[in-house]
Amino acid sequence: MCLAVPMRIQEIRPDGMGIGELAGTRHEVDLSLVKAPGVGDYVIVHAGYAIEKLDENEAGERLALFKELADSWQVHSP
Repeated sequence: MCLAVPMRIQEIRPDGMGIGELAGTRHEVDLSLVKAPGVGDYVIVHAGYAIEKLDENEAGERLALFKELADSWQVHSP
């Protein structure tokens, strides 16, 4: 199963690739599908591609939901 997750853009390279950060981990992200990405912007990343920009509030809400789900999983997993 693949999930699309919010990441904050930390770096943009001249080739259209960038570095996104999620929970302290950095990932290479293809930014070619997002209009005018900027360092500090939040994007939804699916399969290595940024597919949508988010405002900071929306990104925070989605990240909180992912944390809630992860915490719930840890409580219920063996």
